[in-house]
Amino acid sequence: MRALDIAATGMQAQQTNVEVIANNIANMTTTGYQRQRVEFQDLLYQDLRRAGSNSSDAGTIVPSGTQIGLGVKTAAIYRIDQQGNLQQTNNSLDLAISGNGWFQVTLPSGQTAYTRDGTFGLSPNGEIVTADGFVVQPGIQIPANATNVTINASGQVQASISGQTTPQTVGQLQLAAFPNDAGLEAQGGNLFIQTAASGDPVTASPSSPGFGSVQQGFVENSNVNVVSEITNLITAQRAYEMNSQVITTSNQMMNTLVQL
Repeated sequence: MRALDIAATGMQAQQTNVEVIANNIANMTTTGYQRQRVEFQDLLYQDLRRAGSNSSDAGTIVPSGTQIGLGVKTAAIYRIDQQGNLQQTNNSLDLAISGNGWFQVTLPSGQTAYTRDGTFGLSPNGEIVTADGFVVQPGIQIPANATNVTINASGQVQASISGQTTPQTVGQLQLAAFPNDAGLEAQGGNLFIQTAASGDPVTASPSSPGFGSVQQGFVENSNVNVVSEITNLITAQRAYEMNSQVITTSNQMMNTLVQL
């Protein structure tokens, strides 16, 4: 009986759906997190009577045919790059991107990763680094005798030096943008890496055409909408239950046949 297999694919699909929703809810307070959405596709169809085939020797045509679907599959899990709300932290090294773009981070392997998480700090030698100690490109070093750090909307980093009246420019942040942000591969730790699907990055200073600005003393909150996620969770649960009911009904029908 096909219904058993069809309903099983439906239950598997909704299980994946629930797992993605659970991950969204778990990361509702993760800085820079972008929620995900599951997309499904129907599986192959069995043609019991092909549409357009001849139904007689006179050449009459079957108008619609008879096709039976074989269920559903997970086609993709998309990442929604909607801007999250900015939260003020009053930490001079916390940065939020308002608009398009990614911070660039150098991993210990030398590979470049990308993040929207701007909770930065200083390394022992004064370089701006992520919470895991990875250097934020292009490797800006703050002087040890700096009394204040200012980062403007264009990403220019200035440090006030003790005994000097004019702030000293110590570096310029660069943002990266991709043709297809959804093609980036998540690595965990709020980091992503480039793939063939994402395309090659284009780098520029913040506030350049096509790039967002940098807000000092802010971080970008997760863009997860809890009400929407709970609604989606209820929908997925009901869909799972209905597929389970199909299996129960199919089993009862088969049991009736066995008892004949």
